[in-house]
Amino acid sequence: MEKQILVLGGTGKTGSRVARKLMDLGKQFRIGSRSASPPFDWEKQQTWNVVLQDIDTVYITFQPDLAVPGALDSIAAFTNEAINCGVKKLVLLSGKGEKEAEACEQVIINSGLNWIIVRASWFNQNFSESFFLGPILGGHVALPKAEVLVPYVDADDIADVVVEALLNDKHNGQLYKLTGPRKLTFENVVNEIAKATALEINFQSITMDEYIQMLKEYQTPDDYIWLISYLFTEVLIEKNSAVTHDIEKILGRKAKNFSEYAKETASTGVWNALTKHFTS
Repeated sequence: MEKQILVLGGTGKTGSRVARKLMDLGKQFRIGSRSASPPFDWEKQQTWNVVLQDIDTVYITFQPDLAVPGALDSIAAFTNEAINCGVKKLVLLSGKGEKEAEACEQVIINSGLNWIIVRASWFNQNFSESFFLGPILGGHVALPKAEVLVPYVDADDIADVVVEALLNDKHNGQLYKLTGPRKLTFENVVNEIAKATALEINFQSITMDEYIQMLKEYQTPDDYIWLISYLFTEVLIEKNSAVTHDIEKILGRKAKNFSEYAKETASTGVWNALTKHFTS
C-alpha cells in the first residue's frame, strides 16, 4: 500500500519543493499549512488531529526555527499526536549547530517511530527567498561575522534528500548532515551574486551591536531580532563550518555549488529590483 505523506510547511522553502517533487513522482501527499484545507497551524493544536488522519509519514518543518522558545514543547506535543493517529515515520528538518534543535531531534529519535533527521546548514535561498533578500535588492549588504565561513546548502538538494528519506525505508534511523560543497563568507556570497547578476552590490562588515541597532531602526519585530541574534552568535561559529558529503552519498551526485545557484537564481530576475531597500 502506498504511503500517505504529510508535508508540513508545504508552502515554505523546502516544503514547497518536496511537495512539487512528490507531485512529479505521482505520490500521494497532503500539504500542512495555515492556508491549506484542512488547515495546519503550529500555534493551534486543535488543527493537528484532522491533518494527521490516515497519514503514514510526516515531513516536519517548524516555523520560524527549532531554536525559538516553545519549539521543543510543540515538537513533543505534535509527536504524541502523530503516534496517537497511527503515524509510522517522521522526517525532521533540523538546523546545523543549534543545541535547541538537537533537543527536538531527540524527541523524534526517542518517539518509538521510524525516523530520519535532516540537519542542514544555512540555505542558499536565504539570499533570494528570505531575510537577506532585502539588502541584496538594496545593493548594500551590511552584516556582522564577516570572517565566518559557511557551507551554504541548496534547498533543492535538501528537498531531494527529504523525498528520498520519505519514500525509502533504508534511510530509517539515520541522521544526515547536509552542506554545500564549499565554504563562503558573506562577502564571498555578495561577490558571487554581483557577478551572476552583473549588478553593483556592496558589502560592509559591521559589529553585532550595529546590526541589532539597524534592525531596530527598521522596526523589525523583537522575536525576529532574537532569532537573528541567536543564529549569528550560536550558529555562525567555526565548528559549524565543516563541509559534509551526505548529499553525494544519498543522491549519488555532488551538492549544488553556490555559484551554480547564483546563476540559476539570477536568470529568474529576483535580484534585479535594486531600487528596493532593506525591510524586515
